[in-house]
Amino acid sequence: MKIVHVTALCAVLAVSGCASNPSNPMDPLEPLNRKIYAFNDNVDHYVAKPVAQAYHNVTPQPFRIAVNNFFDNILDAYSAVNNALRAEPKKALSDLMRVAINTTFGVFGLVDFATPAGLPSNKTTLGDTLATWGWKNSSYFVMPFFGPSTIRDGTGTTVTLYYSPDRKLYNGPAAANTADAFYVVSKRERLLGVEESVQEAAIDPYSYTRDAFLQIRAKQVGGTQPTSPQDEIDIDQLMAPEPSSAPVANKPAASSAQ
Repeated sequence: MKIVHVTALCAVLAVSGCASNPSNPMDPLEPLNRKIYAFNDNVDHYVAKPVAQAYHNVTPQPFRIAVNNFFDNILDAYSAVNNALRAEPKKALSDLMRVAINTTFGVFGLVDFATPAGLPSNKTTLGDTLATWGWKNSSYFVMPFFGPSTIRDGTGTTVTLYYSPDRKLYNGPAAANTADAFYVVSKRERLLGVEESVQEAAIDPYSYTRDAFLQIRAKQVGGTQPTSPQDEIDIDQLMAPEPSSAPVANKPAASSAQ
């Protein structure tokens, strides 16, 4: 797994010399990005999507729910660190409480008790932290295997993956790699059907995906909103919360006033 992480990091560091005649000022690496996009699309079509479909078809929903919740709990731990680095103590404390509740009462995060308890899910990344520190605007970059990103977010993702302490929690490299595979398959399973929507919505799926991603990230981190001349993109709809495939623990119903 570290080979993949190092490869991604090298790509991030090498892209400065690959720009040529971009169609979007926020995408100076478009020739390189389109090649990586095509590579990712083939990997998804022949490997990731079929595996995710098989996973969806053969595993019961409670199992998929538990897997989703388990990895969400790990992401909450990373979010707590990043919110602390961003000087957001309230969010950091909320993240820590989510991890504490779901790890203990939720059996290592397999059940989400924190959300019905009123603790919001922040899911802050190192890319968000770098934006808070001043790197708000960043060029688009398609990461091998990981998909749409920016130079800033790609750097954050690579650093987080390479130095991820949670891999030490598993019993050896084999268990850690199995957990990584489950995470990838689980995440792809939740996105089944998205690729058809993109293909139907745009003449050029690459530019549609790029413009949508850049608008979402700019709105999230307070960066400059890019223009999207090729497609009409409803940014508010794109940023609407994704229907979760991982239901949480039942919240006790409030008693109605008589």
